[in-house]
Amino acid sequence: MPAYDTIIIGAGAAGLMCALTAGQRGRRVLVLDRSNKAGKKILMSGGGRCNFTNLHVAPERFISANPHFCKSALSRYTQWDFIELVERHGIEYFEKETVNGLSGQLFCRQSSKQIVALLLNECATAGVEIRTGCETEAVRHKDGYSLETSQGVFSAETLVVASGGLSIPSLGGSGFGYQLAQQFGLRLLPTSAGLVPFTFSGDLKELCSRLSGLSCEVILNLDQASFREDILFTHRGLSGPAALQLSSYWKPGESIQLNLLPGQDPARLLAGWKLEHTKALLRTQLSTQLPRKLVLELEALHWPELRETPLAEWPDRLLEETARTLQAWELKPAATEGYRTAEVTLGGVDTRDLSSKTMESEIPGLFFIGEVVDVTGHLGGFNFQWAWASAHAAGQAV
Repeated sequence: MPAYDTIIIGAGAAGLMCALTAGQRGRRVLVLDRSNKAGKKILMSGGGRCNFTNLHVAPERFISANPHFCKSALSRYTQWDFIELVERHGIEYFEKETVNGLSGQLFCRQSSKQIVALLLNECATAGVEIRTGCETEAVRHKDGYSLETSQGVFSAETLVVASGGLSIPSLGGSGFGYQLAQQFGLRLLPTSAGLVPFTFSGDLKELCSRLSGLSCEVILNLDQASFREDILFTHRGLSGPAALQLSSYWKPGESIQLNLLPGQDPARLLAGWKLEHTKALLRTQLSTQLPRKLVLELEALHWPELRETPLAEWPDRLLEETARTLQAWELKPAATEGYRTAEVTLGGVDTRDLSSKTMESEIPGLFFIGEVVDVTGHLGGFNFQWAWASAHAAGQAV
């Protein structure tokens, strides 16, 4: 039976980073992945250009039942460390511009394949063995770890679970890591889809469908979170950066609010139009601020009886009500698109059962890293940075 110092389940971002880190320390490392190739999720990320980190990494950009847990790993392997690795491999990258200027999001100028090649090259140099198309069927713990797989039985002193979450099952997402945690008696926090579009039903779905493909900058709000970024209307609901960000905080049954005029005072704006553009219709003026197609839908929904009324004839009370609607348009999602399109899985292995320094569980030699852990980043490269940092922490310890 082949013996290794450590076996890593999962050849994604976290698994490969952990493997090369451990391999560089002279450890004998085996990586197993059920997919037919390593780094599948990396390849499709960032529209094929891989948003591999963010210049503005900070603990408050991560969601966890224990918001302090991520601090140790993130401080010991920073975005600058990964950027240095990218530069060492000669990979050109750029910072994406957003509606509010530069975002800190870093992308490959050419292709996400370059990040996978970087990781595989580092693994090869460090003597790491990678087996793809290898299903792990059983794991036993006695004097180390023994794994029964579709390619035979392997053993190691330590085991690292980097199998990801439930998101995008077509790219290998599964609940295997959670099952393994349960097998060894670790606590799990409820999982849900994160960074995922909202869906609507009934009239709202029809409205979104009519606006499908239209995007605009908004402030999207819940009581516990707020994001000023673009939204994108789809045939089923709302997508775009603001919607994806807010989805990680949303709970079924909650309403969300759209401020359609971010950075402006709608009441003052409308009152000014009433004084300065007395004969104009509200849709005419509002179309200078918002896409006309959206304005026409808002008009039909919120002020149909005044659609042909010049602004000078609008009662102040109705103008103020309309301003409040534009500042806090309340919508109630029916659901999200779920794990099928979710970029991440919220919840997972409870951090109370893990060391924040090494990612080792309370079971000696058993480590959990990356998405399977209850640490989820915001959109924009933060989840990759958590993968690199948590993997580096474990790779230094196995």
